[in-house]
Amino acid sequence: MDSTDPALLTDTDLTPDNPADERAAGDDGPDEPQRPPLAKPAIRLADRIADLPPYLFARINQLRDQKRQAGCDVIDMSMGNPSDPPATYIIEKLTESAQDPRAHGYAPSTGIRNLKRELAAKYLKKWGVRLDPDTEVVCTLGSKEGFGHLCLALIGPGDSAIVPAPSYPAHVYGVALASGRPILINTMDPSQYLSDIAATCEQAERRGEPVPKMVIVNFPHNPTATVVEADFYEDVVKLARRHGFLLVSDLAYADVTFDGYVAPSLMAVPGAKQFGVEFTTMSKGYNMAGWRVGYCAGNAEIIRALGTVKTYYDYGMFRPTQVAAIMALRHGDADVEAQCRVYQRRRDVLCEGLGRIGWPVDVPKASMFVWAKIPEPFASTMTSMEFSAMLLEEADVAVSPGGGFGDAGEGFVRIALIENENRLRQAVRQIGKVVGERLLKVS
Repeated sequence: MDSTDPALLTDTDLTPDNPADERAAGDDGPDEPQRPPLAKPAIRLADRIADLPPYLFARINQLRDQKRQAGCDVIDMSMGNPSDPPATYIIEKLTESAQDPRAHGYAPSTGIRNLKRELAAKYLKKWGVRLDPDTEVVCTLGSKEGFGHLCLALIGPGDSAIVPAPSYPAHVYGVALASGRPILINTMDPSQYLSDIAATCEQAERRGEPVPKMVIVNFPHNPTATVVEADFYEDVVKLARRHGFLLVSDLAYADVTFDGYVAPSLMAVPGAKQFGVEFTTMSKGYNMAGWRVGYCAGNAEIIRALGTVKTYYDYGMFRPTQVAAIMALRHGDADVEAQCRVYQRRRDVLCEGLGRIGWPVDVPKASMFVWAKIPEPFASTMTSMEFSAMLLEEADVAVSPGGGFGDAGEGFVRIALIENENRLRQAVRQIGKVVGERLLKVS
């Protein structure tokens, strides 16, 4: 054993033998002037980081954590983080695959072929869309990572992209981090959204300027739960053909729909693959949020560009995760439908409960969120952040302030359907104690 092992050194071993050694050890001695401490080097962040705004939900998260540390039972509905586990057979397949000694090396960054084939099979079964798994599908580490890397593949300095507002932050900052300029257009009225896209492009053409390079569509929409029918995508493809922009559809909530509503796919429109791609994910319907299994499908040239960026950034998903995802896609339809029924019952409990205390809200047809307009008298006197903070401080209920999704979200809060029905009833009771009396006075 090495006698210089620090664990074997004694106090004597650490004592300097002479004054010179003492000075070397940090004592300058009585006759030597004190040296100033070394200055810390200045660290200049890249502009793309320095220009990012503060995290807009930080205050809510901080208050929530403080209350929990103080022993409060906070009912947290601020984040769309599924609280239910995946089906048992999916977890068992992950475990089984992880026992294979050959499963632990690097996987293809764009996904193993059998997983891409299963995603193509789902598109054919659900939407009647035929995809070539080799050229028109790429696997991503969730749709969020995929979108960010897609922006790096498509957007550069001087480019602009139309982003839905209120905005899922990754849509805005994926464009901004790629040095592009986000153009925010309100999407809560889909027909008006189409009109505003057309007007934006026509104004640019009249001025002799480039039209936006990319238009993002996100239905069912996060955060507002706005939905569209198939004719919306037909119209947006016509606009893409007329003005020459690319289309990116974020279909992350396609698997969470209610009351017989089926979310349509952009890819089902003839000619859509000429202009765009679509992201889907297993995070919501399959309860695999932390597994980070997403896909991008559509235009082969765009898919190839995204795959090229990914080869420089990652080595793909853990292979056993991909194998388990194949099992989920093959056998999980009934489980997805069952999870939808869970979210629908939660939706009904929450919306009916809020209505009883004098806070009527729109009932969503899809997604795992209720987008609730702040009621009077609070809407006239509070920002969405202040209203959310009040619910957290006084009712022990955490929701997301609409202003965190941009100016278009001000006046609303987003409530995630991630708690069970009993906890939702409890949340309504606690909210009612704080706001109910004032709501009833107004009504």
